[in-house]
Amino acid sequence: MLIVLDTCVLVSGLRSRRGASFQILSRIGTGAFELAVSVPLVVEYEDVLVRQADVTGLQAKDVEDLLDYVCSVAKRQSIFFLWRPLSPDPKDDMVAEVAVAAGCEAIVTHNIRDFGPIRNFGIALLRPGQFLTKIGASP
Repeated sequence: MLIVLDTCVLVSGLRSRRGASFQILSRIGTGAFELAVSVPLVVEYEDVLVRQADVTGLQAKDVEDLLDYVCSVAKRQSIFFLWRPLSPDPKDDMVAEVAVAAGCEAIVTHNIRDFGPIRNFGIALLRPGQFLTKIGASP
């Protein structure tokens, strides 16, 4: 299953080891699912994770190492067509564009409401727990 992770799932998974978001992060690169990213999305991940250092406990080098790993195992997708605006937040549009361009089956997010129009492209919106259930892992 090819998916895009919303930035909020990364932050949530790095804040606590007890939730579904952390379980998803733990499965990146294991073959349980495929992850799609774009250069702008990785830059957004980096920006948010560096700003959230006080809650995640990660230093800038840790963020860099994490994102290097994510990029090494993810499908890197170029964006040739912008589908904006799809949501109230332009950062969410960036996630949606990766999902459309890569032909993803789902966006995994805590913000289902913000991505509503993406369903018109046949892309599912799943909360982290729902996604774990879909891939046969216990949330």
